Amino acid sequence: MHFPTTCPTCAREVPAEFADSLIHELTCPSCGARYVVYVRKQKFEVLFDLGTRALLEGYAREAVASFAAAQERFFEFYVKAFALERAAGREGDFEEALAALDGTWRHVASQSERQLGMFALAYLLREGRAPDFLTPGALGSDFRNRVIHRGVLPRREEVEAYAARVFALIDRLLTALGPGAAQVELAQERAFAAHLAGLPEGVVAVFEEHPGMFRARRFAGPGGGETAPKATVGPSTPPLNDAQAFAWALAERGAWRGPLKRR
Repeated sequence: MHFPTTCPTCAREVPAEFADSLIHELTCPSCGARYVVYVRKQKFEVLFDLGTRALLEGYAREAVASFAAAQERFFEFYVKAFALERAAGREGDFEEALAALDGTWRHVASQSERQLGMFALAYLLREGRAPDFLTPGALGSDFRNRVIHRGVLPRREEVEAYAARVFALIDRLLTALGPGAAQVELAQERAFAAHLAGLPEGVVAVFEEHPGMFRARRFAGPGGGETAPKATVGPSTPPLNDAQAFAWALAERGAWRGPLKRR
């Protein structure tokens, strides 16, 4: 999936394809300038936005795959946030903690069930209670498996319901993480800095923050463009259900200008 970038030399729009590292090395076809675009966004956010774009453009089955992948990558994000948050409270080097975390994650990188187990334990240790929301029904596992593994062609309303469930879970857990999420973002910034240090002379670095379903809600403060309540609210106010939360987020996202904005 592509997103537009602007050449810092001649201002021509140049399309870029999302890279797994979110580091994009580009050459302007007009003036030949070389530049690198660093996208400050987590992989689960990109995947969920790609799913939203697919859904809005009529590709319901493809959207399910992106939403399912976004949920799995968010569980990885949560585990890393918890581990780095704990490491930040102890003496030691952040890079060492990050290397130890990466080395541990490699043992489960290709096994989604073990990743889910790591997430369940991280949630228990951080929140002090069992993750009772990890049932197949709550996660929409049967629907996801029927679409992805059995080739079922879903109706749009089924995909919207699944997306709403995934969205509400991620949004709830992001809210619970609070400042803990900053540790993973710090790890991304360090990866960007390491790449930046190796750039040859004449290559321009461009840092971008793309709007998205979670980024708009997580980073918009009072008066900063947030137009809807969060999925998890105070005890005096009844929480939004999954469909309402997802609808609010779609409305918020439609108010932003960005590479994934609905046409």
